[in-house]
Amino acid sequence: MTNNKTLRSLLEAVANGKVSLDTALDSLKNLAYEPVGEFAKIDHHRALRTGFPEVIWGPGKTPEQIAQIIEVMRQRNLVVMATRIEPSVYRVLQSKVRGLQYYELARICAITPPTIEPQFPGEIGILSAGTADLPVAEEAAVTAELSGFRVQRLWDVGVAGIHRLLSNRHLIESASVLIVVAGMEGALPSVVAGLADCPVIAVPTSIGYGASFGGLAPLLTMLNSCATGVGVVNIDNGFGAAMLAGQILRTAAKLKQN
Repeated sequence: MTNNKTLRSLLEAVANGKVSLDTALDSLKNLAYEPVGEFAKIDHHRALRTGFPEVIWGPGKTPEQIAQIIEVMRQRNLVVMATRIEPSVYRVLQSKVRGLQYYELARICAITPPTIEPQFPGEIGILSAGTADLPVAEEAAVTAELSGFRVQRLWDVGVAGIHRLLSNRHLIESASVLIVVAGMEGALPSVVAGLADCPVIAVPTSIGYGASFGGLAPLLTMLNSCATGVGVVNIDNGFGAAMLAGQILRTAAKLKQN
């Protein structure tokens, strides 16, 4: 998803005399950020700073605004992603944006190349406690895959039937990072962390009866986990969990190179 290759190619073309300085300047003048109408400024430098380009947050934007932002971003990125896109919004976007894909369960729209090969070593294992947690879990899975990471899914292995988890310990043992998504009382990340030798990212969901307080109960359970090596993101934040897992794997790869 990064534009490092584009920037490197441009600089090499200038060095080889294939591109003039004026042409290169025109290409670079909007590199830091680029206005889209009067409602957005695309942060083109984010990929260079953080390793991942800007991602569009769908809620609060009109389909027309989202479409315009996508068209600007696709000029510089192989993958452009918009999160929390409802089906009704996608139907409008589909008529405005060529080649737009929709991952309905994850509520993600994306412009992608025909194939996306993993760019980083390691594997992100993603577990969901229940079927009702799948929208958040799939948001994490699709985000990670579109960002160039290898993903392994394991759904509906909550503590109410712990044998379902224990019969799949091979996934826990093979993963480089684990994302564990759970609502209700949110106990699954603690159980998984007690079995895993890698970082565990816990994602509380807003699924549960009234006393779960829209995800607050599982959030507090995860923050108070007695298992070590557990980090917690915000309620329903599958996207943030995927980004954190990706940064862990990117950092590990960078340290290995050094």
